[in-house]
Amino acid sequence: ADPTCSFHQQKRVTKYIVLISLKFQYIQSVNNNYVGDKYMERFDKVKKEMKKNLMMVERSIQELDVKLELIDNLQRLGVSYHFNDEIMQILKSVHDQNAATADSLYSTALKFRLFRQHGFHISQERNIMMELVVHALELPRHWMMPRLETRWYISIYERMPNANPLLLELAKLDFNIVQATHQQDLKILSRWWKSTCLAEKLSFSRDRLVGNLFWAVGTIFEPQHSYFRILITKVIVFIAIVDDIYDVYGTLDDLELFTHAIQRWDTKAMEDLPDYMKVCYLALINTTNKVAYEVLKKHDITVLPYLTKSWTDLCKSYLQEARWYYNGYKPSLEEYMDNGWISIAVPMVLVHALFLVTNQITKEALDSLTNYPDIIRWSATIFRFNDDFGTSSDELRRGDVPKSIQCYMNEKGVSEEEAREHIRFLIKEIWELMNSSAHKENSLFSETFIEIAKNIARTAHCMYLKGDSHGIQNTDIKSSISNILFHPITMEYIPNVPLLLK
Repeated sequence: ADPTCSFHQQKRVTKYIVLISLKFQYIQSVNNNYVGDKYMERFDKVKKEMKKNLMMVERSIQELDVKLELIDNLQRLGVSYHFNDEIMQILKSVHDQNAATADSLYSTALKFRLFRQHGFHISQERNIMMELVVHALELPRHWMMPRLETRWYISIYERMPNANPLLLELAKLDFNIVQATHQQDLKILSRWWKSTCLAEKLSFSRDRLVGNLFWAVGTIFEPQHSYFRILITKVIVFIAIVDDIYDVYGTLDDLELFTHAIQRWDTKAMEDLPDYMKVCYLALINTTNKVAYEVLKKHDITVLPYLTKSWTDLCKSYLQEARWYYNGYKPSLEEYMDNGWISIAVPMVLVHALFLVTNQITKEALDSLTNYPDIIRWSATIFRFNDDFGTSSDELRRGDVPKSIQCYMNEKGVSEEEAREHIRFLIKEIWELMNSSAHKENSLFSETFIEIAKNIARTAHCMYLKGDSHGIQNTDIKSSISNILFHPITMEYIPNVPLLLK
């Protein structure tokens, strides 16, 4: 315990185990073979040939389902962002026609389950189909984190008998080259993190730089958005630190002081804080002010009032949960969620994101931030429900306020499974709202920002699918982080070999 902290209340106990914590020297030494002219030249050639193929497909008389399947594969393999114009041309050409229908997902899943159960042989192609079905049943595809879906689908696609070798090579090259960009992001962030000395000054907090970047990659992965990922990762770093202060380390008296200091946003407010809070407070103010300065330089917009308001709202919501805990209060589901969609930190992240990816922001969009627009509320609510699914039992064991599941159980007198089913229903309803409104012509926000909001929700689905992505050992999440950030996909070609067109 920090000797500078006076105990007016008993602190909660944490048992966090960091998923992936890598030393500075290791991160800086990470080497990726896909950085360099050799692979970029090959990639450009393959991309050029793929564009030609798509133009031929658009003019061809192929079956509609063949064209749509090609677009689907481009998306699932993570390379559709290179061919937006070509894809739109193909879609326009088939807009008024219906693709062929297929067996329902349920009937396909049932057949494979019964075949395996009774010992019938399943061919390689059927094995692939079975993996697709099992994967689809785990989560709806439009709820999947894009980069994880890409890595998984490449492993499936390369075993398909009708796989397009040109498209497969393009997908593997793109994945590995983009991964190299993410590794460069990590090196920059690692140097920044070391320079802050926060790991040494705040030893109680989770050192999760690698995991924080993974969240940012889940939000937007394309290589041209390194600037966004680096700044958003810094924001997420401070979310984790401040969350630990409120959730585990600080006493209620300390938390009242810290919240008041955040509202003031003034270095003079540090005077009454415990030493460990002073370090966090000053680092947070400096980093946020730098983000505001970068946006001012790039977009000529004064955004600091919006950023500080988002931090104030977040800390107030953290304080509310701390008060509930210390008073033993059990909120209703509605009361919990009125606070919980803020305390999950998504609104604060998305306010920062809006200014980092939007070139021209309208006055209407700025005004909507006062109470947060629906797209932010929906993304945050989905994240909160998923976080509660994954962390509820662990947090309650160490001491925390009831989560959404327990609130509904207490309020309605139902079982945990019934409560979980109700929350699943709410998630589905919110996704329908988010999808139906995402591409309205009168939207205040850019498609990039809307996709970021949806990707935050998708990443939450994947990170909390099998437990707590933050605090406990989770081999699935460790594997996902390693596959996305560190392990390239094996390539079996030689870059100087001529292109093989299908």
